[in-house]
Amino acid sequence: MAIYKFRITFEDFDDVVREIDIKSNQTFEDLHKAIHRSTGYNAEKSSSFYVSTDNWLKGDEIAYLPNERKKDRVVLMENSKLSGFIEDPHQKFYYIYNFDRPYDFHVELVKIILDADPNIEYPFLAKSTGEAPKIMEQNSPQSVDPRGTVATASEFDFLNEMNFVPEDTDELEAMGEMGINAEERDEDEESEEDEFGDEFSDSDNFEDDSHKDDY
Repeated sequence: MAIYKFRITFEDFDDVVREIDIKSNQTFEDLHKAIHRSTGYNAEKSSSFYVSTDNWLKGDEIAYLPNERKKDRVVLMENSKLSGFIEDPHQKFYYIYNFDRPYDFHVELVKIILDADPNIEYPFLAKSTGEAPKIMEQNSPQSVDPRGTVATASEFDFLNEMNFVPEDTDELEAMGEMGINAEERDEDEESEEDEFGDEFSDSDNFEDDSHKDDY
């Protein structure tokens, strides 16, 4: 039985590293739970692995506890063996933990060991460097964002009231840009009207002055 050695790093914390050895016939759910035994996070959160390119562009999604909207278009971690998604000796997976308070990870296959050690229970934490950042809990008055900023619970409550889903971020940004462009167009139109108004005003004054000279 082959053993996969995966290196797991936080996207925003390069100094936090985990290496996990896991059997090739074990599932993504096994890997998901092994990761969070090492971070101390609650594994019972909606999360997904994405088959990715060398540049970490996301492809096919392998989900754990997906929401109703995604259930019919993703494969589930508990049904997906790791060996079925390894196409490269350095296969990469982009991994998002907890879509409500997302943490992003890079998961990379760094070694394939041909024979399992009979004295080891897999998945096995082979290496642990650095302390996982503090998780952001909804009821915490002040928590540390994984990107290094401080966020308050009231800010998260606002998003919850709006039924915010992290997958909708791109759509919200696009809407915001449309709104900004609309405001800019309104301001440009007002500016043009003011310019034309000033020109006509100057022209009127010029004509009045010319008539005065005739008399």
